[in-house]
Amino acid sequence: MEPVDLEPVGRLIPRPGDPTGRITAIHAQHGDHAGWQTVRVRLAAALTTLALLLGTAVPGVTSGAAEHASGAVDPATSPTTAVHAAQVALAAHVSGASAERAVAASNAAQPTPTPGEVVCTVDDPRAIDLSGLVATGSGYVAIVDSQYDTSQVVIVYLDQACRVVRTLGYPTPPRDPEDLAIAPDGALWVADIGDNVTAAQRRQTIALWRIPPEGGPPVIHRLTYPDGPHDAEALLFAADGSPVIVTKELGRTAYVYQATRPLEPNTAEGVPLRRVGEFHPVVTSGPSDLFQLLETAVTGAATSPDRSRVVLRTYTAAYEWDVPDGDVVKAITTTTPRVLPLPDEPQGEAIAYTVDGQSLLTVSDVAGPTPILRYPRPTAPAQDASQSTPLATVTASPRMTPEAWLGYGLAVAGVAFLVGAAVWWLARRLLR
Repeated sequence: MEPVDLEPVGRLIPRPGDPTGRITAIHAQHGDHAGWQTVRVRLAAALTTLALLLGTAVPGVTSGAAEHASGAVDPATSPTTAVHAAQVALAAHVSGASAERAVAASNAAQPTPTPGEVVCTVDDPRAIDLSGLVATGSGYVAIVDSQYDTSQVVIVYLDQACRVVRTLGYPTPPRDPEDLAIAPDGALWVADIGDNVTAAQRRQTIALWRIPPEGGPPVIHRLTYPDGPHDAEALLFAADGSPVIVTKELGRTAYVYQATRPLEPNTAEGVPLRRVGEFHPVVTSGPSDLFQLLETAVTGAATSPDRSRVVLRTYTAAYEWDVPDGDVVKAITTTTPRVLPLPDEPQGEAIAYTVDGQSLLTVSDVAGPTPILRYPRPTAPAQDASQSTPLATVTASPRMTPEAWLGYGLAVAGVAFLVGAAVWWLARRLLR
C-alpha cells in the first residue's frame, strides 16, 4: 500500500465533567485554519508596527542602541531612519524647500543636516540612559533616567574626557528624572518630571531636586499641575528663580507651566503650577505621520551661561530664543525662535550650552556608549518670513485642540485593540 499524506482536520479533547471519559471531536475546516494563519500574520505585523512606534516615541526605549547592537537595520522601518527623514524634512523647511521632496529624497544622495562633532564618548555602566546634561568648568554633569534598579538612578559627574569621576544618589528613589537646569543663583536642579502616558499609575505630584552647592544629598521640592498629569522632560528657570516646565505631549502643542509661588522643600502636597502658554514646534509631516511624534516631542531644555538665551529640543531639532529681559515665558510664547536640525541622534533627550555659551551640546538616552555632540548655535528662523503667526502663543483659557484629542484617542484605541488581540491569540493557543 502506498503511503498516504494525512492532513489534520481537528482535535480531540475530553468532555469536561463526563465520568465516562468520552471524547468530543472539535473539527476545524482547512479554510478556517488558513484564515487563522492570515490573522496571526496580520496581528504580528500590527504588533511590529506598535513596537516601532513605541521604540521611537516613548521615553526610556533605546531603539537606536538596539539597531546598532543587532547590526541588521531595515532602512525602510528603522526608527533611526525615521528620525533622519524627519530631520531632512525640517532642514528643507528651514531653507524654504519642499518638505515632501525632502522626505522622498532622504534615502537618496541628497544634502543632509550637518551631524554634531563628537566631543567625547561616555562609556561606563554607571552612566547609561542619560536624559539631562550641564557643562561645567571641569567637565559635565548628567543624570541617569529611570531604571528598574532604583539604585542605578544617580547623578553622574564626568571629566572633560567623559570619564566618570563620581556619582551622587538620591535620599529616596526618584520617579523619573528627565532634565538638569541651573537656577539664577547657580544651584543645580534635577527635574524629576517624567510621567509616561503608558505608566500604570500617573503621578499626583512632580519633583525638582536641588543639589546643595556645599555638598550633601539632593533636596526634594514637589509641584502639582492644575489640570491633571503631564509627561515632561524640559526645565528652565525664570529670572526670579521660579521654575518653568515645558511638557512632552502626543499632539502638536507643548504646554508651558510656571510655579505660582516659591518652592518649598520636603512638602507632600507640592507648590501649584499654572499654565502660562504653549509652544508649537515646526511640523513638516502629515497628521498621521510617525515623524510628527519625533518633531513635536519636547525632550530637553537649557539656559546659556549669561542667561541671555534659552533652548528647547525635540528628537529632531533645537529651538533657541533670545531672552533680553530675563522673561523666559515671554520669549518662548511670543517670539520666533531660531532652529537647528539635530541629525542622527538615536534618542536625543538632553541639551546644554558649552561653558562659553557659543555652542550646544547633546547626548542620547541609550543603554550603552554614547557620545556628547557639539553643534553650532542655531541661526535660521524657525518659520518662513511670509508667516506672521508665532510658533508659540499665550492662551487665556488653554484647552486641548481637537486634533490632539483625536490623535490621543486613536492612539489609546489602537493600543487597546492590539493588546486585546494579543491576549485573544494567546488564549487560542493555550486552548489548542
